[in-house]
Amino acid sequence: MKDWLRKHPQVRTIRVAAADLNGQARGKRVPARFADNVVKSGVRFPYSVLNLDIWGEDIDDSPLVFEEGDQDGTLRPTERGFMPMPWLESPSALLPIWMYRENGKPYEGDPRHALRAVVDRYKARGLTPVCAMELEFFLIDDSGKTMQVPLSPRSGKRRKAAEALSIRALDAFDVFFTDLYDACEAMDIPADTTTSETGLGQFEVNLMHCDDALRAADDAWFFKMLVKGLARRHGFAASFMAKPYADYSGSGLHTHFSVLDQKGDNIFDSGGPKGTAVLRHAVAGCLEAMHDSTLLFAPHSNSFDRLVPDAHAPTAICWGYENRTAAIRIPSGNPAARRIEHRVAGGDVNPYLMLAAILGAALSGIEDGKEPVAPISGNSYALDLPQIPTTWQGAIDAFEFSPHVARFLPPELIANMVMTKRQELHYTAELSPEELVELYLDTV
Repeated sequence: MKDWLRKHPQVRTIRVAAADLNGQARGKRVPARFADNVVKSGVRFPYSVLNLDIWGEDIDDSPLVFEEGDQDGTLRPTERGFMPMPWLESPSALLPIWMYRENGKPYEGDPRHALRAVVDRYKARGLTPVCAMELEFFLIDDSGKTMQVPLSPRSGKRRKAAEALSIRALDAFDVFFTDLYDACEAMDIPADTTTSETGLGQFEVNLMHCDDALRAADDAWFFKMLVKGLARRHGFAASFMAKPYADYSGSGLHTHFSVLDQKGDNIFDSGGPKGTAVLRHAVAGCLEAMHDSTLLFAPHSNSFDRLVPDAHAPTAICWGYENRTAAIRIPSGNPAARRIEHRVAGGDVNPYLMLAAILGAALSGIEDGKEPVAPISGNSYALDLPQIPTTWQGAIDAFEFSPHVARFLPPELIANMVMTKRQELHYTAELSPEELVELYLDTV
């Protein structure tokens, strides 16, 4: 890490940042000349900082604040090390950090540690999850009273409608996407294909498969930070809100995953299109935990505007082969690449908690050896199937005391998450739709 800064003498400041429960970057700005101290000793700030609400306010009834004296934890650099921040005007570096207690043990309220604990359970069984994510987002001109697609830098015109897989829509923002890919290269984020999606000004970027789940979640977190910051440099906004426009489909964050054994073989590969018994067990685990885990896939008020029938987002707890109306899809293709696609999460999630929920539930199914219900055929919206919670309140209630969630998240994180979301639920109930957009546009 020290060598990186010496090779980049133009960097004058660094940002040390950890992800809170909402996926917000919390940390400090440090002059580069003091960076060696950060690498050696870490930084300190209160445990409660990882448990703030979406406004950045303390949780009113959190014991972390007054009851425990708002104690400090120690935050140490993650294995990722320094990386550039191409969205800023001045040369700066980001140093990702995560929180530990005074005795050196991981702080259980840190989302990244929650995912690490799930990955460690896979490692104990000689297994390695391989993950890839598809991130959808909107480019938005929010300079006026109403949101709209930004003017094309090429034509000076605005798109009037959504254009799925349109090359013209991509080319209209070629300068932005060229800068985005250059920035991903600089930050070592494995951005692959980009497509124009079905929403107004909506795009999707796929991140390549990675056999390190922590790194995959890191990449998604960094990517969201990068896209939002870089868009502002180009004069417009980029938002991962689940549903910024009522009349268009929302943004998802779909996760593909398979699992390798110690030989490097995919344990979901049966040599044919159906996959192995272990794949079915993983599907069963995901389905069993889905209802109670919805809060991690839909963590905000706006999240539930996306999860409605006939809007290209799953609402039923079901699975199917090559079926995009199902919550769990098994894509076709080369059997060696047989995998599970989890389609419930919106673009507004915390990637660490989302991936902990998906991989944790899948591992529970593998450990239990359960069989899922039969895969569906056809339109899931037209079938009589169990449903995920339809309200934020319902998702919080299902999450709080769930035995399924307790298998992959620690008690302190569950309690902190519930307190955070109940506080947000209370205060957002008083906001207008316009105020909700203003709240979530740049944050989630």
